[in-house]
Amino acid sequence: MIARLWSADTTPAQAPAYAEHLRTQVLPALNAIKGYAGTMLLERTTPAGVEILVITWWRSVEDIGRFAGTDPEHAVVADEAARLLTRFDRRVRHFRLVMEDRPPAFRPR
Repeated sequence: MIARLWSADTTPAQAPAYAEHLRTQVLPALNAIKGYAGTMLLERTTPAGVEILVITWWRSVEDIGRFAGTDPEHAVVADEAARLLTRFDRRVRHFRLVMEDRPPAFRPR
């Protein structure tokens, strides 16, 4: 499993709009891609506003290519999303899942 990490900054007022964009526009498209395995959206408040971290999960680098194209580290950011952000990464980082542990109450069923 491969995690694809991308970060951006936004304002407190625009953070909910970005989450809605991700939920309604991006996730339906991702769910149609073979090898896509899930998304996590994390936020934290900073002195400058809100930092966003999006982690998408993929079965292989080849599967990521179905989304990102020939350059798997290229960040795919729609114009609509870019307008909601004050800064965003142009490149993503990929990490291979080596180990995962969750207490029983937090394990997916």
